[in-house]
Amino acid sequence: MRKTNRIDPSQLDLKDHVVAINRVTKVVKGGKNLSFSALVVVGDGTGHVGYAKGKAREVPLAIKKAIERARNHLIHVSLAGSSIPHPIIGQYGSGRVLLKPAAAGTGVIAGGPVRAVLQAVGIHDILTKSIRTTNPHNVIRATFDGLRRLKSPGEVRERRGLEAKVAPPAAVTAETVPAPTGAPAAPPV
Repeated sequence: MRKTNRIDPSQLDLKDHVVAINRVTKVVKGGKNLSFSALVVVGDGTGHVGYAKGKAREVPLAIKKAIERARNHLIHVSLAGSSIPHPIIGQYGSGRVLLKPAAAGTGVIAGGPVRAVLQAVGIHDILTKSIRTTNPHNVIRATFDGLRRLKSPGEVRERRGLEAKVAPPAAVTAETVPAPTGAPAAPPV
């Protein structure tokens, strides 16, 4: 049985981003049936994000359906400040998305669908590369695969059965600081 740690969307301030809208025409005996599908990402900017596809005869209805589904399928992402804790490659089908942490001030270096997901999560500094596919559905799924598998240092420590080590503050003395080359060493105190 699957563990379900559902996140209650009513307690979050979720914002939505429409990633793609696709027009589909089905040819039937009586003519053509036109419908639309919308791919939407929702997130609160603090580590909660979800995505979904909605289909309807009109664009606003398709977007509304997608937003409702995305709100009900949220995940929590482990963040490290304004970036991610470690590099990871997410994959779905043949698509791969490389996610690498970046220094503060770098910004979000990402293309279309990946950028929408990362901004919804609340990541501000990251380097990404989408490989093999340009299909927005598969790129988003690969991005979510990578984000789901991110682990914070605390989670890794806990999984390995280690305790958090707190290093004592290092005392800086004349003996611990090396003397510059060519200068005499400081006399012991």
